[in-house]
Amino acid sequence: MPLNFVTCGESHGKYLAAIVEGVPAGLEVDLVRINQELARRQQGYGRGARQKIEKDQVEILGGVIAGKSTGAPIGFLLVNKDYKIEKMPELFRPRPGHADLAGSLKYDQGIRAVLERASARETAMRVAVGALARLFLKEFEIEVISHVIRVGPVSVRAEHLSFADVKKRAAHSEMNCAYPEAEKEMIRAIDNAIEKRDSLGGQYEVRVAGVPIGLGSHVHWTRKLDGRLARALMGKQSVKAVEFGLGTRSGEVYGSEAHDEIFYAKEKGYYRKTDRSGGVEGGMSNGADLLVRVTMKPISTLRRPLASVNMKTKKPEKAEYERSDISVVPAGSVIGEAIVAYEVMDAFLEKFGGDSLKEIHRNYEGYLQQVRES
Repeated sequence: MPLNFVTCGESHGKYLAAIVEGVPAGLEVDLVRINQELARRQQGYGRGARQKIEKDQVEILGGVIAGKSTGAPIGFLLVNKDYKIEKMPELFRPRPGHADLAGSLKYDQGIRAVLERASARETAMRVAVGALARLFLKEFEIEVISHVIRVGPVSVRAEHLSFADVKKRAAHSEMNCAYPEAEKEMIRAIDNAIEKRDSLGGQYEVRVAGVPIGLGSHVHWTRKLDGRLARALMGKQSVKAVEFGLGTRSGEVYGSEAHDEIFYAKEKGYYRKTDRSGGVEGGMSNGADLLVRVTMKPISTLRRPLASVNMKTKKPEKAEYERSDISVVPAGSVIGEAIVAYEVMDAFLEKFGGDSLKEIHRNYEGYLQQVRES
């Protein structure tokens, strides 16, 4: 069965929930690890007061017995402490850059219903689902990490860090940034935005190590791995651009500087010394690390609101303001990890799928042997 999930719930509703189907039987579902990922999503310099109210933890509603998946749909439930949706006032002044206006007109309802579902709080469930995917990928020695490389005007230097260095250094950073000096400047930029009653976007990088050659496919555009990843990441709130490897710089260099030369050694097979393609060629993983960069716009809720129109009176007014963050790029990077993990798991199951973890291991080992012998 194809991997699939659906989420439901509102930002200030009673709960958020998700149901995941297509997870094979026999996967050890470590709830502590899943809740650790939810805690990571709430961290980062520039977050708002909501993160101090909520302590996001999910409970499992079904699909897991004695700590292992059964092959049935898995349910997650997260109860909101800040539950007050029925008491919250209706809003009439849509925020530029938000779903408020288009959503209100499209669904013929008030802004409140739109913003409650459009809220980035929905991503808590995508992180839970992504954490489940990470547990699956770990079975096959595939690991996903991220780090922030830009906040507003501050970006990291061009130095390329190894996977291990990024993992080690970003883990101790309040900004999930692997560059300590850049992190200090990012924090100063956020402080400056706070003083200006403004917000800041930025960019983060997701890397995946251990991905085998051949996930995704060249035979039809909907099966291309980079296309699937880009669509999923663009579906996250505030994302405005997704690029792989050299990304937009590919249009600035010669072909000799844009592609990854191919080498062969008996002990490790085909390999590359560079990763300019971001680990994807022809819509398929090529055995190098996946490398995806995601750009986030500044969030739309500003303490110094922009011009808008009152939808009742049609007169010009300032946009609505509700409690909000200043910068969510570090949190965005954690969400990005989850989204990428889920999509890689989906492509992995498409290639090696079976009803049980044991069956998938058998399929995978057979494929690796085939590749080694080719």
